[in-house]
Amino acid sequence: MRSKREIPRRLRPCVLAMAALVLLFGPHTLLAQGCPLCYTQAAASTARFIQALRSGILVLMVPPMLLSIGITVLTYRRRNDFHS
Repeated sequence: MRSKREIPRRLRPCVLAMAALVLLFGPHTLLAQGCPLCYTQAAASTARFIQALRSGILVLMVPPMLLSIGITVLTYRRRNDFHS
């Protein structure tokens, strides 16, 4: 029995081709920040500032990621509660 979300075999090459085209021809700024001012400031800074920048990145990245994972796990565990 096939899942409703499974991609049919005949469409898989099309989906892979579209994903490859998006990755090849998408804007390169999507992959990394291209701000020259930020790069210049970070390159000219001291080791203490760079460590603070790394800590700030972790502080801004980890809590939203944990919240997203928690919500995903919660919804996955309770996915069948509302079907009855």
